[in-house]
Amino acid sequence: MSSILVTGGCGYIGLHTIVDLIEAGFDVTCLDSNIRSDERSLRGVQKITGKTIKNNKVDLCDEEAVSHFFNTNSRIEGIIHFAALKSVPESVSDPIAYFNNNINSLLNILREVKKHRIPYFIFSSSCSVYGDTDALPVTEDTKLLQAESPYARTKQICEQIIQDVSRSHTDTKYTLLRYFNPAGAHPSAMIGEIPQPGAYNVVPILIESYKKIRDTFTVTGDQHNTRDGTCIRDYIHVMDLANAHTKCLQYMKKPTHDIRLDIFNVGTGNGVTVLELINAFKETVDQQFTYKIGDRRDGDVSAIYSDFTKARECLGWSPKYTVYDIMESAWKWDQFVDKYHNQ
Repeated sequence: MSSILVTGGCGYIGLHTIVDLIEAGFDVTCLDSNIRSDERSLRGVQKITGKTIKNNKVDLCDEEAVSHFFNTNSRIEGIIHFAALKSVPESVSDPIAYFNNNINSLLNILREVKKHRIPYFIFSSSCSVYGDTDALPVTEDTKLLQAESPYARTKQICEQIIQDVSRSHTDTKYTLLRYFNPAGAHPSAMIGEIPQPGAYNVVPILIESYKKIRDTFTVTGDQHNTRDGTCIRDYIHVMDLANAHTKCLQYMKKPTHDIRLDIFNVGTGNGVTVLELINAFKETVDQQFTYKIGDRRDGDVSAIYSDFTKARECLGWSPKYTVYDIMESAWKWDQFVDKYHNQ
């Protein structure tokens, strides 16, 4: 039986996508270096699906190790490539690490895709490739502007690399999925965003601030050109995002599909300000929440949200969860993690 390789499969989006793939009948192989993840998280996948998934611990920046993996895993039919560093502030402070990791890992895996003639490749891209655009909502045809952070620039460069490769390598169909802002957790609370020293994304930061694990939550600027002065983002539930990958694979595998390179936005189409997100969190915990206004953060765009019409029409995909579902599932996951660690 052929298998779908999920790189970064122990990470936040990877775990949820593995669950969705398994539930859709795909066989899954996981690969993760675990520099920002923990393979024990795969236990949650087993509890949800009844399937045991073992991680192949490989550093995708190690060309020899990558080559060995593919030479000994001949069943790979498709790849969903999540593995990458993803913190905007960290990329600003250490851009070399981001260029080295995100670009070299892609080059190594594309080399093997070509060598082994792997039919399907899905790349985990980002809405950050659009830059600080005024064209809202953004479509797949929206012009890409200057990247606002080294992280975003790596995504732009990786997209360009894949586009060039797709022109010369006709054995593989490539798809770029441009995510908006994933958040939330699996409804079972068996998997969610992995706790790390100092959360990176806004929802776990809200929760850590509420629990006094970190200082008062800081809204990064209230002078943006938005309805309340705070940043607008398109928050998509992680299970909606996961399902987009499954739908994309199913679409690419259709006998009538002959597109060598395709691009899809994956978002809800609704922009939510930081203050609106805070209000949704307040409703979830049914408590007051203290926050303060800080300076605008380097690398942040003021507003971005999606037009996902193409994904709806081609993939048959639409988001099902709301921002309130996101907050409820994230809070439920956090309570599960606390209980697990306190046992």
